[in-house]
Amino acid sequence: MSLNNNKSLCSKLATVVVTASISVVLNIVTEVPFTSTAYSQIEAKSSADSIEQPINLKIIISRRQVILYRGKTQIKSYPIAVGRPGWETPSGNFQVLNMTKNPAWMHPFTGESIPGGSPKNPLGPYWIGFWTDGTNWIGFHGTPDPESVGKAASHGCIRMYNKDVQELFAQVDIGTPITVVP
Repeated sequence: MSLNNNKSLCSKLATVVVTASISVVLNIVTEVPFTSTAYSQIEAKSSADSIEQPINLKIIISRRQVILYRGKTQIKSYPIAVGRPGWETPSGNFQVLNMTKNPAWMHPFTGESIPGGSPKNPLGPYWIGFWTDGTNWIGFHGTPDPESVGKAASHGCIRMYNKDVQELFAQVDIGTPITVVP
C-alpha cells in the first residue's frame, strides 16, 4: 500500500473509532439511570446547610418590633420601644457600628455620666449602636423600665427587655445590616 492509502485508511479508522466511542458513551449515559444513595443525599444536604446565611435585622417602628433574620428566613422577633415624638428613631439602612457590655450613659441635656452596671443607668447591660451624628448615638439597649417596651418612649433608641437584648447581642456582629421602616 502506498503512504497516501495508509493515511486515508488511518483517517477512516480514526473516524470509526471516534464515532463508535461517542455512540458507546451516549448509550451508557442515556441508558444507565442515576441512582441516588442515602449517602449522596446526606452529603448534598449537608453541603447546602453548611453555607450559612448572614444575620440581618429589620425594625418596624409602627409594630414596635425588631425581627432577626438569617438570610431571608425569620428567626425571631422581639418587642421594642422606639423614639418618642421629637426624638424619633431614624428610618433607613444602617449597620451595627459598635457593641458594648455594661455601657456608660451620658444624659443628653445635663452631660451627667452614669457608669455601666449602675442601677441608675437607663441603657441596661448591653448596647448595640447603629447610628450616630458624631455626637449622639442611637442603638439597641436594655432598660430598667420594662413597662416602656412597646411604646414610643426613648430618645430615639431601641429599648428592649434585658434578656432580649442580651440574646440579640450574642447573634449580631459589627457590620450586621439593619433596616428601619416606619
